[in-house]
Parts: sequence; structure tokens; C-alpha cells
Amino acid sequence: MRILFYLISIVTANVITAAFAPLHAGMFIVPMGTLLVGATFIFRDLVQNKYGRTKTYMFIGTALLLSAIVSAILGDTLLIVAASALSFLVSESTDTEIYSRLKLPMSWRVFYSGLAGGFLDSVIFVIVGLSPLGANFLPWDAVPFAILGQVIVKTAIQALGAAILHQVQKPNQNGSIPTV
Repeated sequence: MRILFYLISIVTANVITAAFAPLHAGMFIVPMGTLLVGATFIFRDLVQNKYGRTKTYMFIGTALLLSAIVSAILGDTLLIVAASALSFLVSESTDTEIYSRLKLPMSWRVFYSGLAGGFLDSVIFVIVGLSPLGANFLPWDAVPFAILGQVIVKTAIQALGAAILHQVQKPNQNGSIPTV
């Protein structure tokens, strides 16, 4: 089920981003799929927790291919598909490596690895895909606000996921910690 949730969240994020206009909250610009992108890092961590780092990279490869196919089907330009693939590969790999190396409770590993992954995903996709360097959808003066808007939303999702995991992993009455 973890793998299915991971893959579905990635596809759904692409579909929502293509179907709905970005949210403009004051100076911030946030694609609607960003709400699910933050969750993909949590689902990826859950996959890694069960299957290990090596197998997780196979699932990241599968998700990358699936994401690129869905983006192309939805009509994204080759540049946007490539920017999405690059940001996905870097951010998911970074999340995986940080999650693997931290010697902290799972909830903190999820939060910190997702913070790094979400930041890189936002910066790379906005600059390579949306800025004048890429598809030129955003002028340079809007780029920092697009990045910051995505980082804020992804961080909030990571914090919520980490808080839920922290509650789930509290020791039960017999003192053992449930596995997630």
C-alpha cells in the first residue's frame, strides 16, 4: 500500500497542477499540486522504512518515469517535463539519503529529509522550468515568491506528517513502539 500511495500521490500532484491555476496568496505563487508534493516525501520515507534504501531507488525510478509520462500526456512541454524530472530526481534522492543517515526518531527524519527535498524540488523546478531560464512562465521578480510559496506549503505538509507520525509512534501500554 505504501508504494501505491507514493505513486498515486505523484500522479495526482501532476494532474492537479495541470488542472488548476496556481494559488496566488499575496505575493506567493503556489501550484495546487504542491499540497501533494509535500506528501510524496512522507510516502517515500514510509516506503524506504519498509523496503530499504536500495529498493526505494527502484521505486523512485518508477515514479520518475510515471511522472514524466503523465506530465507529457497532460500536455506539458518537453522543457517542463525535463525540469520536473530533474527536480524530482534530485529532491527524492536527497530526501532518501538524508533520511537514511539521520539517527533520529522517524518523525524527525521525515521532517528534516522532507525539508531538504522540498526546498530543492521548489528551487530546481521554478528556476529550470518556470523562470526566464526555462519556459519563461514567470518573470525573474516573481521567481523568489514562487519558490518561497512552495517551500512554505511543503514545509507545512512535512510538519503535519511528522507530527502525525510522532503521535502514531508513541509507545503503547506495554512500552513497545508501533511500526509504521
